[in-house]
Amino acid sequence: MSLPLRLQYGWPVRLAVAGMMVTMAPASGEPLKNWFNDPFIQVRSAVADCPPPLGPLVSQEEARKESHWRTERGTTCWLAGKCDKPNSYLYDAPIARSVQAHFAAEPGFARNSSLWLTFQRRFVWVEGCSADSAIDAAALAAFVRAEPDVERVIVNLRRPGDSQPPYPLAPAPHP
Repeated sequence: MSLPLRLQYGWPVRLAVAGMMVTMAPASGEPLKNWFNDPFIQVRSAVADCPPPLGPLVSQEEARKESHWRTERGTTCWLAGKCDKPNSYLYDAPIARSVQAHFAAEPGFARNSSLWLTFQRRFVWVEGCSADSAIDAAALAAFVRAEPDVERVIVNLRRPGDSQPPYPLAPAPHP
C-alpha cells in the first residue's frame, strides 16, 4: 500500500510543475513564518538573480494543520527503530551544522551556484540556481547525503536557460 504524498514526503511537498512556481503567500495576506524552527541556511551565493526558495515558511493556519502530521512523522522513525532520538526532527539542527561545515570546507564544490538548504526530519531540500549547466544533481545530493543521519536529499535547481525555478518562492520582502 502506498502512502499519500503528504505522508511520504512531508510538508512542504516540493512541486516541480513550472506553472505552479509562484510566490506561495497566503491569500489572506497572513505573514509566513518558520513556526517549527526548521533549519534553513544559504550555503552558496554566486548567482545574483536567483530567487530564494520558500523554505520552511508557512502561515499560522498551515502550521496548525501541519502540527499533527509533524508529530506523527517525527515519532514514526523512533517507533520503527530507525532513530535513537524520540523524534526525527531532533536531528535537523545537528545535520544542518554538519552540512554547513561540509560546504565551508569545500569552497570549490558547486561554487557557481546559489543554494539554500531546508532541513526537516532528516530530509534535506537543496534549492537554488546554478550558473553551470554541468552541475550534477546526483553529485550534489551525494555531497549532502555524506553527512551522518541524513535520510533523503531532494535537489531542485534552476539551470541556465530555465525561466522559472523548480521550487516554491519566498514572498518578496515588503519595502
